[in-house]
Amino acid sequence: MPRKEGVAFKPLDVAPSHSADAILPKQPGRLALGRQTVIAVGSSTGGTEALRVLLTALPETMPPIIITQHMPEMFTKSFAARLDSLCKLKVKEAEDGERLQPGTVYIAPGHSHLLIKPASTIGYAISLHQGPPVNRHKPSVDVMFRSAANVIGRNAIGVILTGMGRDGATGMGELKEAGAHNIAQDEASCVVFGMPKEAIALGATHEVLGLNAIPQRLIALCSQRQSHD
Repeated sequence: MPRKEGVAFKPLDVAPSHSADAILPKQPGRLALGRQTVIAVGSSTGGTEALRVLLTALPETMPPIIITQHMPEMFTKSFAARLDSLCKLKVKEAEDGERLQPGTVYIAPGHSHLLIKPASTIGYAISLHQGPPVNRHKPSVDVMFRSAANVIGRNAIGVILTGMGRDGATGMGELKEAGAHNIAQDEASCVVFGMPKEAIALGATHEVLGLNAIPQRLIALCSQRQSHD
């Protein structure tokens, strides 16, 4: 086959795949400042429907829930509003600096990573970060999970739902190291068994459950924690 003269082939520009280190350091061994339970949920492909199933089955008495769903920024506000209209819980797009409240779900906006910081008194608040994508995602589940591991530690409950790729697997491992209890969605109920599969392979999970079983398990875990306070 004759070679074409004068044709230059440019290499494809591939964005670097940053780890959560690009946003915040891992700080293991820090004590949780409060005793407030926080549920952290990560999801991607198929996650919008999975989150609807999960959240509509939960009562308004749940502790704060933070969620990173891979989604463009023009959709996160309307997605939160739609869930809010269906759920007993209050669902909203997360805002920088707002304090975590029981009975409220905070969806990471599509333009920022969602982090947790200590509030001025005992408790936690949202911190939105404009840094680069992590695992080629912004918001990134790994970033949210690492932040929860650093600040909330053993008081966190991690949940990883359906999604493509491996974002969240490493962060879920860090949550487990920090003493959190972790749940992964099972293959049968996932649209894409990517993110949960990677977390399970890392040994980062305590339980693997079908989507319909996760709400009752979360209710039970939160009830156990309240009875021990």
